Amino acid sequence: MPTVSVGRDLLFAALGRTYTQEEFEEVCFSFGIELDDVTTEKAIIRKEKHLDDDAVDEDEEVFTKSKFPQIDTIYFALKGWLKRSVFSTSSIRPHVVCAVLRGVTFTEASYNSFIDLQDKLHQNICRRRTLVAIGTHDLDTLQAPFTYEALPPSSINFVPLKQAKNFRADELMEFYRSDLKLKKFLHIIENSPVFPVLYDNNRTVLSLPPIINGAHSAITLKTKNVFIECTATDLTKAKIVLNTMVTAFSAYCERKFEIEPVEVIYSDGKSYIYPDLSIYNMDVSLSYVNGTIGVSLEAEEVTDLLNRMQLRAEQSVSGDITVFVPPTRSDILHPCDVMEDVAIAYGYNNIPKRKPASLKTLALNELTDRIKLEIAMDGFTEVLTFILGSWRENFAMLNRKDDKSKAVVVGNPRSSDFELVRTSLMPGVLKTVGHNKDHPKPIKIFEVGDIALLDEKKDVGATNRRQLAALFCGASSGFELIHGLVDRVMESIGAAFVPIGDDSGYFIKPSDEPEFLPRRQASIIYKGKNIGTFGIVHPEVLINFDIPEPCSFAELNIESLL
Repeated sequence: MPTVSVGRDLLFAALGRTYTQEEFEEVCFSFGIELDDVTTEKAIIRKEKHLDDDAVDEDEEVFTKSKFPQIDTIYFALKGWLKRSVFSTSSIRPHVVCAVLRGVTFTEASYNSFIDLQDKLHQNICRRRTLVAIGTHDLDTLQAPFTYEALPPSSINFVPLKQAKNFRADELMEFYRSDLKLKKFLHIIENSPVFPVLYDNNRTVLSLPPIINGAHSAITLKTKNVFIECTATDLTKAKIVLNTMVTAFSAYCERKFEIEPVEVIYSDGKSYIYPDLSIYNMDVSLSYVNGTIGVSLEAEEVTDLLNRMQLRAEQSVSGDITVFVPPTRSDILHPCDVMEDVAIAYGYNNIPKRKPASLKTLALNELTDRIKLEIAMDGFTEVLTFILGSWRENFAMLNRKDDKSKAVVVGNPRSSDFELVRTSLMPGVLKTVGHNKDHPKPIKIFEVGDIALLDEKKDVGATNRRQLAALFCGASSGFELIHGLVDRVMESIGAAFVPIGDDSGYFIKPSDEPEFLPRRQASIIYKGKNIGTFGIVHPEVLINFDIPEPCSFAELNIESLL
């Protein structure tokens, strides 16, 4: 294959960028051609005449010598290959949007706020930099125009922010594995054959998104002109993030709220101007606003309220509301968002309370509320305890055995305190007393809540049950006290106390549960079904829960009372 000489500047112009000799050698090697030499026409002549003067005149045209079959095709072949395999960012982070803030005056407080805003955006709308990564730079240290490229990690070299040493991009991946803040972002690009990178016209690295910015263009308190770039996989989110940054901090510019746009030209030749700070109109029905909130406001009142919420609004010809949504309110996506702002400005506490006509209370909830009221009037205080609990509290501490047929177990519990879904309200109520044993006696508490039990008949393998639990703790605690509460609850639902064996009402009969004292406990039978148990809590159980006083306890299934 012949060795041909190609004008370096002409070749670089055709390829759309300049290279150092080391970079161009790597490009040629990757393409499968060998770069033999970089020289000038006069140097070639001097070499042919065996002259020793190797000095190069700055005005001399530089040539690259490489093996290529045909000189006319080298431009097109290299340009097509580079566009396809080196410069295409579409496979990793396809979008970039930019803006410039000039004449910025930073104080220590505003500088910290500027950095803090980026961190908050990265954590929220940017989804931990997976959707958008923000880079901010001191524009005076850079030379436009800028290029956004995707290159092999081994060909990217720069000094990262807060470092003094030069790193290759692949070396940075290893370096930051021990960094508590940055290691969580490495997975976004580390397995890609190419990394996204931004260069200025001098091939100075601005940033390696979404990992780290370059140290060369780091912002300080003395920075006056700020270049903001957002690379993204989601263009809509990128526009919102850029708008949020520039609208928030353009107030610190010498000419307040003036933002310099940036033209972004993609590889297909399409050009876009960012940021897009256009205002869009949204028509909102006045009846929708009033009907949803539950008020009767005139159009003029609604527009005044929206103006207070930084939303310019006018009454339209039809009598509805036209809202002009600014770039600072990216949260306004639907008329319901406008309605919410009206409600906030009006004041939630000022909205009249009413019961929607379509709302119908479930029978179980109505019964629950009625029973809560009855027990509260008997002097008991309601408590709410955790639905999740430990295996030990649910079984061992209650002297119960686990036959693996009841408890819904959590697959990967973060703590031994939350291993399973409670099968009884008793552990939570006893823990409450144990943690409040110094409280004046007697302690009279109750809880109404759901438990979960395994149930093969259900499509999810388990079922919820609404339970009532009540406890009396004190020196005078006895079987008759909790028995009286059970009678009061049953009487409140209209259930009559009947002889044993009569299914028309309820009766009690002896039980043998390990959490209660033997011969001081009973089962509650309602219409032929065992719906609960009550009695004196076993001393061993009280010791397990660190309760020094005797306790009487009742628990029954409310759903069975419907």
